[in-house]
Amino acid sequence: MSETTMELLQRLRQNISEVTPGQALAMKQNDARVQLVDIRDHDEVGEGCIAEAQHIPRSHFELEIESVIPQRDTPVILYCAGGIRSLFVAETLERLGYTNVYSMADGFNGWKTAGLPWHKPAVLQPDERMRYRRHISIPEVGEEGQLALKNSRVLLVGAGGLGCPAALYLAAAGVGQLGIVDFDVVDESNLQRQILHTVARVGHPKTASAVAALNALNPATNVVPIETRLTRDNIEEIFEPYQIVVDGTDNFPTRYLINDACSKLRIPNVHGSVFRFEGQVTVFKNPDGPCYRCLYPEPPPPEHAPSCAEAGVLGVLPGVVGLLQAVETIKLLLNIGEPLIGQLLHYDALEGEFRKLKIKPAPSCSYCGEGKEFPGYVDYQQVCGQADRK
Repeated sequence: MSETTMELLQRLRQNISEVTPGQALAMKQNDARVQLVDIRDHDEVGEGCIAEAQHIPRSHFELEIESVIPQRDTPVILYCAGGIRSLFVAETLERLGYTNVYSMADGFNGWKTAGLPWHKPAVLQPDERMRYRRHISIPEVGEEGQLALKNSRVLLVGAGGLGCPAALYLAAAGVGQLGIVDFDVVDESNLQRQILHTVARVGHPKTASAVAALNALNPATNVVPIETRLTRDNIEEIFEPYQIVVDGTDNFPTRYLINDACSKLRIPNVHGSVFRFEGQVTVFKNPDGPCYRCLYPEPPPPEHAPSCAEAGVLGVLPGVVGLLQAVETIKLLLNIGEPLIGQLLHYDALEGEFRKLKIKPAPSCSYCGEGKEFPGYVDYQQVCGQADRK
């Protein structure tokens, strides 16, 4: 004969170990291995939760539990709103081979009634969970990571070949604030590679064109246009509100200025560059790795450094490099994976080949060397010749 609901609950209570909210708190405080797992739905968690708890909604539980808690002997205390759903999930967990499973009697309601500590967390809204569900389903991102992206601030220097694809994917990923520094206007020759811009916006400021494109893609991203030329006088004020700077520039004076400000302010600098059929990406992060000057202490003479206009660039190549810059930016924001700190990723489009090269910090570098006093900004002339310090 099949069981009634009451008979099933009675059997579960006989077979599953139950603990009171007070006992659950004591177990967590006395053993760092104990994991509290909240199996309620997202809207329930939004009304309040236990700060130390992992959240795995009942609907995703079997799919996610092994990646969140891989060790089968980990003490796991499950809770729901009133202590019923957690009994059913506890039985499932034991069937999966977990050997130290508990259900918290009276659930989160009992926890609150007992006067134990809880808080009301920041949560994604239903439309945000729908939009970013492919992110949220990745254990390394999840809702917590998506909230981190929502609260992040990234500055793009340049709305050109590199900045355009980076901006599109960072906005699509849900970055909360995206600053864009550029003082140029859209030119017809830009359209071969600068995919934020359109024929209708030729002659318009690139920042305004970028705002229009990114707002159409994701209105939730706050796009901040900064229509100005970076100088040693304004760079720190512009950089300071941001967590990460993405360097999408194509000239040496600005690259050195960005590097020096990021080194001084200790803001990660996600650097990219392209030339004809080749591109490269790296992350400069003081004090964890080298800076741009460790790789290139001084700019080359102008005859050895032609611009993209002079040398040309395959239109799709900045798309590859800009996307890689977006990837590195997201890794830094979420603190996942191995960012390209101290590594230069080189891409050869003609050979279809990636190579990774190590970059070592230069102990003598006056901008990122340990114990070095910041020497000041250098104003390189357009020909990268004479210079003066501030």
